[in-house]
Amino acid sequence: MVKLKVAILGSGNIGTDLMYKIERSDYLSMSVMVGIDPASEGIQRAKARGYHTITNGIEGLVASPELFDIVFDATTAKAHSMHSEKVLALGKKIVDLTPAAIGPFVVPCANLEKFVMADNVNMVTCGGQATIPIVYAINQVADVEYAEIVATVASKSAGPGTRANIDEFTRTTARAIEDVGGAKKGKAIIILNPADPPIMMRDTVHVLVNERNREQAILKAIEDIVQAVQQYVPGYRLTSAPIFNGQQVSIFLEVEGAGDFFPTYSGNLDIMTAAAVQVGNEIAKQQHETVKSN
Repeated sequence: MVKLKVAILGSGNIGTDLMYKIERSDYLSMSVMVGIDPASEGIQRAKARGYHTITNGIEGLVASPELFDIVFDATTAKAHSMHSEKVLALGKKIVDLTPAAIGPFVVPCANLEKFVMADNVNMVTCGGQATIPIVYAINQVADVEYAEIVATVASKSAGPGTRANIDEFTRTTARAIEDVGGAKKGKAIIILNPADPPIMMRDTVHVLVNERNREQAILKAIEDIVQAVQQYVPGYRLTSAPIFNGQQVSIFLEVEGAGDFFPTYSGNLDIMTAAAVQVGNEIAKQQHETVKSN
């Protein structure tokens, strides 16, 4: 099959890591890296690998629509609104790695099939990608009244884009806990830990269900969803057995990165790029099947 040509908007940490993951894809072909700083490491690495580079941002990208079929936006929530409008006007699809939440929230192991044909899909946040699968899985076997997640990441893993989006992170993640996870009420907290050496991404999920005596069903649901996430994020795992206290369930996770561009402690960034590529792969496969059927 013909691979979809990819443009990455944003030549920072996330955009650069995306480039390496796209290179391994059977369905996507890295084409162009877009930034605003010609000296950025992402632009320099893309240029060295033989890809097109554009250094005047979205305006330069939309002037060359032949270079791409799909765009991954790794900039900021504020910028994404303008980016989305311009990309969609060209009839192209966009995968949003910012917390802008313009398109539907997508967590691959939960609802990708439902939104794979959407023109703009939102990848929630790193904390959302790590914790919403757990909330979603539990909600399949016991109605979740309330879910609270705490995402702790190394301060060194939080670049300028992440720090600029902290407010959006908490709001967007809380909404997605409800919309995708199925909780009646969601809350999200992010902690940037300055420890040296840097810590691995850790996530805690506290869930309140409306039924008792569902421990075995909940345990099985959690085990199954962890295995599903591991299909695209191998370093995703439980750090201990879930703890049951009446109707409350507490789950403890860590995410080890693949080490493509980030250090392996940067699981928070790695899970975002891995999930986004998983979405891009499915979009490409769906488009291929549509062409075949026509």
